[in-house]
Amino acid sequence: MLRNINQPLLCNGTRLAVTKLMNKVIEATIIKGKYKGEDVLIPRIPMIPTDLPFDFKRLQFPVRLAFAMTINKSQGQSLEVCGINLEFPCFAHGQLYVACSRVGKPSSLFMHHKTKQKNIVYEKALN
Repeated sequence: MLRNINQPLLCNGTRLAVTKLMNKVIEATIIKGKYKGEDVLIPRIPMIPTDLPFDFKRLQFPVRLAFAMTINKSQGQSLEVCGINLEFPCFAHGQLYVACSRVGKPSSLFMHHKTKQKNIVYEKALN
């Protein structure tokens, strides 16, 4: 969500999964937070750009398409399919584990990497 429509249900930053796209409304399900699982309707709203030398108004859905999130933002979520981009190495211990453990089956996990990635584990924690 890019705008606050119906606080606290639909506010800036709410993550949604679109279930149906129609001409004047989007049907979606909230995927994270207090209202996870709630079905919502998102109407087109007037958008007025302020960075142009002329004025105009258009009706637009206040959403942004996203196919990615950080490892930290994925923590606590369960995903059916997950792709992990390891073009740049994980910067904290345990991040690789968090990323890989978002899916239930290894066949649903896809990794893109240029080099080998080590998962550093405190060995005493495993005993």
